[in-house]
Amino acid sequence: MWRFSLVSTLVAVLAACTSSTGAPVAPSVTEQRGPTGTVPAGLATFYAQPLTWGDCVPFARTGDDKNSFKTQDARCARLQVPLDYANPSGQVISLGLLRVAATDPGRRIGSLVINPGGPGASGLATAIRLASQAKDSDLRKRFDFVGFDPRGIGSSEPAIRCLTDQERDAERADDDELDASPEGVARVEAEQRDYAGKCVQRTGDGAQLLATMGTRDVVKDMDVLRSALGDEKLTYLGYSYGTRLGTTYAETFPKNVRALVLDGALDPEQDVVDELVAQGEGFQKAFDAFTRWCVQREDCALGRSQDQVLQNYWNIVRPLIDRPIDLGEGGRKLSYSDATTAVIQALYAEELWDTLNKGLNDLKRQRVQTLMFLADTYFERDKDGHYSTTQDAFTAVRCVDDPRVTDKALVLEAQQRYKQAAPFLDDGHPASPALDACAFWPVPNTSQPHVPSVQGLPPVLVVSTTGDPATPYQAGVNLAKALGGVVLTFQATQHTAFLQGNKCVDNAGSGYLVDLTVPRAGITCE
Repeated sequence: MWRFSLVSTLVAVLAACTSSTGAPVAPSVTEQRGPTGTVPAGLATFYAQPLTWGDCVPFARTGDDKNSFKTQDARCARLQVPLDYANPSGQVISLGLLRVAATDPGRRIGSLVINPGGPGASGLATAIRLASQAKDSDLRKRFDFVGFDPRGIGSSEPAIRCLTDQERDAERADDDELDASPEGVARVEAEQRDYAGKCVQRTGDGAQLLATMGTRDVVKDMDVLRSALGDEKLTYLGYSYGTRLGTTYAETFPKNVRALVLDGALDPEQDVVDELVAQGEGFQKAFDAFTRWCVQREDCALGRSQDQVLQNYWNIVRPLIDRPIDLGEGGRKLSYSDATTAVIQALYAEELWDTLNKGLNDLKRQRVQTLMFLADTYFERDKDGHYSTTQDAFTAVRCVDDPRVTDKALVLEAQQRYKQAAPFLDDGHPASPALDACAFWPVPNTSQPHVPSVQGLPPVLVVSTTGDPATPYQAGVNLAKALGGVVLTFQATQHTAFLQGNKCVDNAGSGYLVDLTVPRAGITCE
């Protein structure tokens, strides 16, 4: 939060058919556009593989995806990659792909490969959404929009799965992590150790897949994708964690980069503790912006005095620690953890502030549907009670991307610093030194924070938002400096900005991707 001389062989493999909904489905088409560019030793078969593009509905993992994937503008395929690049002749896994073709084929430049971050979010759903939002733009005319689900994620096979839907509901309802007593810490750590074990037991290829889910291996998959799409060089748009993918790709394959837009950057040098604290500061900044907006309203749930909003907020949400409120369906209750998750979800974009204010007002009246809706949105729980695998994938990737923290003194210090950085998230209990799931992860990390060292990289565009709660502005500045790129500053309170409706940001980013014209240094959009 998270591609050209081409020769195509088109083979229609199916006659026109009909979907389960009765709507006509375009025939599947097999294309072989690779190999293109440099092919690493032992990987020729993967780099030259044909892709069969067909109906996207079988790739959907949520009800919402099924509806949006029915459009005939989107076509989906599977990309085969080695499970272990050290043994490319061994086990093979597949990645889900979605492509919305350029609307002006005669002026087509190539593929715009997209990753929305997370890690764990669906690249397929993001590609189809962005293609719709950019439908009349030059960017949309000149590029195929291509989303991919990284290994182990979403429609890719096998996919990571750690908790059942019922277990995820139970985890959300449990506020045990607030108990910093020795017994509470032991209980939390036992749950975290059990979670790590379930990830191995319930995931296809178990520990072997977990060991290769990190950024190190995903960028190798991206280069296979680049070649199979027929692109000599990669044109890439990465959001949030997707900026780490872009950065690592640039380090690994610098000569294969055409253009990179990295929006909502992770600081490449920051360790997991400093990143946590910086994110806490970012969400506190967004919360403060929300409260300044709120106190101007007669219906502000937090009152009309800026000096009182924090205490008023605590008075509303902290009682849930001891007395969660019944939702009135299936025995679910709104916990303190779910309430704070709902608030965090709403702080990602100013458009959700009205909903957040309503949810807090409702909570004062013991009504919890609005906040539960926000929390369910964050956890990607659909109306039927099914979860996506995003949360499990998030943990699996981060546990191999960063060195594990097993020093309880360091964990305690991190939690204390986090409470100080984000007082609105202070639950009023002592900080806990309990270790998280990564401390018990069954495989070692394959990456670690560092300043990227890249030679011969073309100019890169980094978009950084001044009030971004999840990936603070300075992280984008630091990444651009490390890559020798240009920062586009967006003055707003939201997470990421490109192709989200701001003409200044969209025009600058699109012009760069199409013409390779880097915006002037110091450019600012509002």
